Amino acid sequence: MSLGIKTIAMISVGASVAASCHPCLEHHTAHAREVGLTDQEIKAAAEIGRVVKDGAGKSMEKLIARLLAEQTSPEQQPGCGPGCGCG
Repeated sequence: MSLGIKTIAMISVGASVAASCHPCLEHHTAHAREVGLTDQEIKAAAEIGRVVKDGAGKSMEKLIARLLAEQTSPEQQPGCGPGCGCG
């Protein structure tokens, strides 16, 4: 199964936004217009990319918080007590 040129252009716009790549977004937006996408379609594709990027960012923040919580748990703090094995 092959994707159509307009579908590929929309995916490219969304991926550019998700990757926060300004040069890619400029290139793919221009190409999207060349293949006949409307500004509304381009905006919809960009919005999907933004949602993906924001979701990934929130997920990363949760992972950082979990990893830091694990790293600073009482069992792992230097000098937390005899036999703890962390220090």
